[in-house]
Amino acid sequence: MNYFNEKMSSASEVPQPIVRVEDVTKSYHRGIQLIEVLRNIFLTVPEGDFVALMGPSGSGKTTLLNMIAGIDRPDNGKLIIGGTDITALIESELSAWRASHVGFIFQFYNLIPVLNALENVELPLILTSLSRSSRREHAVAALHAVGLADRMDHYPSQLSGGQQQKVAIARAIVTDPLILVADEPTGDLDKVSANEILGLLAQLNTEFHKTILMVTHDPRAANRAKRILYLDKGVLADSLRDEF
Repeated sequence: MNYFNEKMSSASEVPQPIVRVEDVTKSYHRGIQLIEVLRNIFLTVPEGDFVALMGPSGSGKTTLLNMIAGIDRPDNGKLIIGGTDITALIESELSAWRASHVGFIFQFYNLIPVLNALENVELPLILTSLSRSSRREHAVAALHAVGLADRMDHYPSQLSGGQQQKVAIARAIVTDPLILVADEPTGDLDKVSANEILGLLAQLNTEFHKTILMVTHDPRAANRAKRILYLDKGVLADSLRDEF
């Protein structure tokens, strides 16, 4: 816990743009048909923001999230994340940037079943220059931050869905990433567990100043964010909370 307090308490008092999406377009081929997924997207996300992306299936939410996270590339436009134009990076540079700057939270946890909670959280640190003892220290701190210090020796099969997602969140924050991207993080959880996970994300945002971008279909989840954006037919717009 001390590690995260030290690393995250130095956030700037005046939020700086941490994500800038400039005139981004993206299309896919389906047979001979060209499907436009995103059209001339402009988006600025200040440091410490918590943004929910909503919209119907196929509207481009996950595509936009994946491009901000450096998983996918736009056809045109720029993605400037933390001052780095990631669209200008070659694949090896992009992979290294992604590993150190982005924390991923998925709907289905993606934990390694033969590793316990501590080992799963430690996994992103294996390729870093940290010593084994430092890696363990960071992983323990991350599990403390999500409230699972008493479950670090448990395997995924011994944990509830909500606990597994907390382990996944600990894994996402263990490298102290620039941004957290969450794709339907409560989609596979019951209502009680979903509320716990949303509360944890809100805590990471407000107490630890983590910048979060979350894709969700759930209006209740979206309303835990500071800002809701709506994608429809590849076009991005601000959403009014009272619509939900």
